[in-house]
Amino acid sequence: MSSNFQLLTSNYSKLIKSEATRLGFLSCGISKAEFLEEEAPRLESWLNKNQHGQMSYMENHFDKRLNPKLLVDDSKSVISLLLNYFPSEEQNSDSYKISKYAYGQDYHFVIKEKLKELLNTIQSQIGDVSGRAFVDSAPVLDKAWAAKSGLGWIGKNSNLITQKVGSFYFIAELIIDLELEYDYPTTDHCGTCTACIDACPTDAIVAPYVVDGSKCISYFTIELKDNLPIEMKGKFDDWAFGCDVCQDVCPWNRFSKPHNEPLFNPNPELLSFSKRDWDEITNDTFNKVFKNSAVKRTKFEGFKRNINFLK
Repeated sequence: MSSNFQLLTSNYSKLIKSEATRLGFLSCGISKAEFLEEEAPRLESWLNKNQHGQMSYMENHFDKRLNPKLLVDDSKSVISLLLNYFPSEEQNSDSYKISKYAYGQDYHFVIKEKLKELLNTIQSQIGDVSGRAFVDSAPVLDKAWAAKSGLGWIGKNSNLITQKVGSFYFIAELIIDLELEYDYPTTDHCGTCTACIDACPTDAIVAPYVVDGSKCISYFTIELKDNLPIEMKGKFDDWAFGCDVCQDVCPWNRFSKPHNEPLFNPNPELLSFSKRDWDEITNDTFNKVFKNSAVKRTKFEGFKRNINFLK
């Protein structure tokens, strides 16, 4: 590789990372767009053991999940980005709990806009670059790419963790057909800690680094469309949408700092509501409190199902 080319890719990478910072991203890492060899057997085993439950979409596009070149023609680089969502205030302690990531506006829309702007900057500053933005809505293994680009390591709770800020952030990608300077993976800093495994209310972390999705409270309260299984009664620890237990107990999350994205700020009622308020919630109030929120994925009926199960 010529020194001129190296200088060029280095400058392009610096430009992209600088623009990512300007757009409010926590960090940005870049990896080479290539087949995820190490992930293939893990994904296959997870699917074969039915650890995805009724999330049948996880069975689709197996090859695309592992090979970015099948998502973006002639792709060369995967740009991974983290966006903090850790709130400055949390819910009233006498409340059914909502996962922190869903306090504000639906992250898909918030991040998609930022990624569009980042791609526009790349195209206007560098030239004819093609690519696609991904925010948790296509067959992309977000955590694997983020770890590959050095943004953190995948912890025993299967979340991406960083030493400086823990794990309360969203992961997104731009996959582009431009060669860049690539980052290196970091090391694992979970050590002998088993806090997340010990704390999981439904024993969903079946082994270090392996989460049985079909046992996870987030799966039951968001993904599962059927009636909630009676054997799980009393095990949800008051979680009505999602679950943060394995992150809340992670020692690295003592370094979490509040986000500065106004669109992630919650409706004040979400923070002040008591269990009684949630018990009495109407469709209109649900739509007002969760306007543009990810919680709307469950719809009012699904949310009420979850609340009734917690009583």
